[in-house]
Amino acid sequence: MKTAQPGWELYRSFLAVVREGSLSGAARALGLTQPTIGRHIDALEAALGVSLFTRSQAGLIASEGASLLLPHAEAMAIAAEALQRAASGEAEGDRGTVRITASEMIGGEVLPSALAAFREKQPRIVVELMLSNRSEDLLRREADIAVRMVRPSQAALFARKIGLVRFGFHAHPRYLKAHGTPKTMTELLAHPLIGFDKVSPVRRLEGLNFPISRDLFAFRCDSDLGQYAALRAGFGIGVCQLGLARRDKLVPVLPGALHFQLETWVVMHEDLKSSRRMRLMFDHLAEHLRAYIASQSD
Repeated sequence: MKTAQPGWELYRSFLAVVREGSLSGAARALGLTQPTIGRHIDALEAALGVSLFTRSQAGLIASEGASLLLPHAEAMAIAAEALQRAASGEAEGDRGTVRITASEMIGGEVLPSALAAFREKQPRIVVELMLSNRSEDLLRREADIAVRMVRPSQAALFARKIGLVRFGFHAHPRYLKAHGTPKTMTELLAHPLIGFDKVSPVRRLEGLNFPISRDLFAFRCDSDLGQYAALRAGFGIGVCQLGLARRDKLVPVLPGALHFQLETWVVMHEDLKSSRRMRLMFDHLAEHLRAYIASQSD
């Protein structure tokens, strides 16, 4: 007689316990009772024949068997979320959910105005936005649409190149009024610079004729949004996108001293091209980003 496979609800509870570290935390996260979560874990352990957790003063600790199971449970969770998004818009093409992923700066500073405009035109479509500087895996359906700063390589993806986002040194006018504008790279290094803490984008700074390390910066932050907030607050001089600098009236510093640009792409899985709400969002983002890139020009 064939043994029944554990259902998704057992794996969902398992994943919640791993993430929350306790039965009570998992119960709160899933809106279930603690005894229900406990029964799910017991049933999963019985079905798989492995012990998944050990108890400690700090809570439940995942066993080696649980660690091996974890990536597969996470893949199931991603698939379940993708199924829910797909089903949410099945009846009509202009409703449902679209999940977008973009870098911190594009997602946090550029896309909100585009998404607000989209909401006015398509109020029945729910938007989910993930801010991440890593490339979310569209093939695994972690997101429906991605705005990427690198050319996608997977053949199963439908991609549209939007243009080139340009970068340069900038500062707030208030800072330059108080501290002066550097005219040379030597003078620039005498100013407080805004940059990374532990995560170095050295490849993007190769054109500079001095060594790049965290010791160079008076303000260190590995969040691009954090760096940009310091720049707008007048902390010092930093690197930002030309389009954002123009929008926020930041002043170029040593134009041409630092110059790099990144390709911008809007990407989705080939299978989603037939979905009306996905195409509506895809085309809207492409149009908005083209306008943003055009704003970099004089």
